Amino acid sequence: MKNEMIVISLGGSLIVPGEIDWKFLKQFREEIIKQIKKSQRFIIVTGGGDVARKYQNAAGRVTELTSNDMDWLGVHSTRLNAQLVKTIFKSYAHPRINKNPRTKEDLMCHFEKGEKIMVAAGWRPGWSTDYVATILADRLGAKKMLNLSNVKYVCDKDPKKFKDAKKIEKINWADFRLIVGDKWDPGLNAPFDPVASKHAQKIGLEVIVAEGRNIENLKKILDGEKFEGTVIKN
Repeated sequence: MKNEMIVISLGGSLIVPGEIDWKFLKQFREEIIKQIKKSQRFIIVTGGGDVARKYQNAAGRVTELTSNDMDWLGVHSTRLNAQLVKTIFKSYAHPRINKNPRTKEDLMCHFEKGEKIMVAAGWRPGWSTDYVATILADRLGAKKMLNLSNVKYVCDKDPKKFKDAKKIEKINWADFRLIVGDKWDPGLNAPFDPVASKHAQKIGLEVIVAEGRNIENLKKILDGEKFEGTVIKN
């Protein structure tokens, strides 16, 4: 992945797995900075993870929530996580978090002064951060995305429910979409969002699903070496 624009969809479960994991963030920062020195540029899109679920659960105990309510709580949780990530990369990142992935001209301003990182967050209800990341890849011409979370591999069925679930190292988008379906739902726990999957298939995006806490494995992915994870592409 030398000299590419690389999109990273950084799961909220890595940033705040209950408490903020500053040790992971420190290791992640160090590896990304090493890659920046190899002339890489990054778009890092932060998820909401447990932060979003805690707000959604708390609000749901007080009043009845609509899907729109759930989504907005999730969106703002991603923005809080994005502010944290932007802060730790402040010497390398554009000072403004991107909250709207639609306009290409506005997106390019994040790199026009030599910045190496754009940090982005959720936009609006109905858009997961995976979908935001996919749209950003499309707008800015990125060919590959890293989907980093606590999932090591895509499996043929939910490994939390089925003990005989089998890991998949390579899969095409058509077959992957048969696994995850077509509908987005706030709080959906899937290796990659179904709506994002549809668009990724359309634009020919390659997505690597991997366990993000393994920094050595992340290094192997970025250096083009053999790694643990699932490759999804047409």
